[in-house]
Amino acid sequence: MNKMNIPGNVDEYIAMYPENIRIMLEKIRAAIRQAAPEAQEKISYQMPSYKLKGMLVYFAAHTNHMGFYPLKSAIEAFKSELEQYQTSKGTVQFPYNKPLPVNLIKRIIKFRVRENLVKAASKLKK
Repeated sequence: MNKMNIPGNVDEYIAMYPENIRIMLEKIRAAIRQAAPEAQEKISYQMPSYKLKGMLVYFAAHTNHMGFYPLKSAIEAFKSELEQYQTSKGTVQFPYNKPLPVNLIKRIIKFRVRENLVKAASKLKK
């Protein structure tokens, strides 16, 4: 991605990809919006990101997979359900040749929302 095609918003980001990838991007976006309707959507680090009382998640299209970045705590909390996917400290790779686990994505987002709300509430108490 060069400076000429850096997206200004998530719609522009999704529009940059072929139809089969756009469909997956829209599915992830819809899952996030359903699980966290109050989250703020923006482009951060040149990929879609969502914030609600702090960062919730990022996602991005790659050559052979969809990158999903729900942070380390979510990867650990859903470790057994993510065993079939390539993961690292804060990343899950959803291959393009497998169905996207939309329900799992929603549950991960809801987990991250709860995590951020608890963290925000504890900061208020201090």
